[in-house]
Amino acid sequence: MAADRAKSLVDDLADQVIDLIAQNRLSQGDRLPNEAELSKLLGAGRSSVREAMKLLSTRNIVTIRQGSGTYVSGTPGVVEDPLGFSFIEDKERLAADLIEVRLLIEPAIASMAATNASEQQVARIGELADEIERLILAGEPYAERDVEFHRLIAESTGNIVVPRLIPVITSSVPLFIDMTRAALAEESIETHRAVADAIARHDGTAAHDAMYLHLVYNRAQIRKERAGRAGGDGE
Repeated sequence: MAADRAKSLVDDLADQVIDLIAQNRLSQGDRLPNEAELSKLLGAGRSSVREAMKLLSTRNIVTIRQGSGTYVSGTPGVVEDPLGFSFIEDKERLAADLIEVRLLIEPAIASMAATNASEQQVARIGELADEIERLILAGEPYAERDVEFHRLIAESTGNIVVPRLIPVITSSVPLFIDMTRAALAEESIETHRAVADAIARHDGTAAHDAMYLHLVYNRAQIRKERAGRAGGDGE
C-alpha cells in the first residue's frame, strides 16, 4: 500500500510538472527550476520531486543534464522507440515493412513541407543534403545526417502531429543503410537533392514525387538484398 501511495505521489508530481511546463509556455531547451525550487513550488519532498523528474525523463518530456540542470526535451513525450522496433528480431522483415509504411506517409509529408517550410528550414534542409553528399562521397557514416534530414522535413510541415510520427522514419534510416550496405550512394545523393530542391521551390508535387522515388529505390534494394540472402540460404 505504501509503495502504491508513493507511486501515486510521483505520478501526481510528474503531472504537475507537465502543467508547469505548459502554463509557463516552456519550449525545447528551456531550463526548469532546480530540485529545491520545484520542491517548494509543488509542496513536496525533494526525493519525491527527484523521482518525478526521473519518470518524466523516461517519457522524454525532460532531459536531465548532470551538473547543469533539467531542460524541456526536444520532442516532449516522443520516446526513441515507442513502437518497440528494437524488440523485433527479424530486421529484414522489419526493414521491408517499414518501407511500405513510409511510402504511405512520407511523400505526403514532403509535399506538406514544401508548402509550409520557413526559409530557415529550407536553408537547413539544403545544407543537410550537401552534408549527406559530402559524407557519402568521402565514404564516411551519414546515417545521423540522414535522420536529421528526414526529421527536419517532418517538422517543416507545420503540422503538430507529423513530427510525432518521426520514430517510424528515424528508426528505419540506419536500418536501411545497414541492410543495403550503402549500395544506393548515387541514388541517395540525387534523391536527397531532388527533395531539398523541390522544397526550396515550394513545389509540393515535385517534393512528393522525389520522396516517393527516394523510397522506391530503397524498397527495390531491400527486396534485392532479401532475395539474395534467401537464395544463399538455399544453397
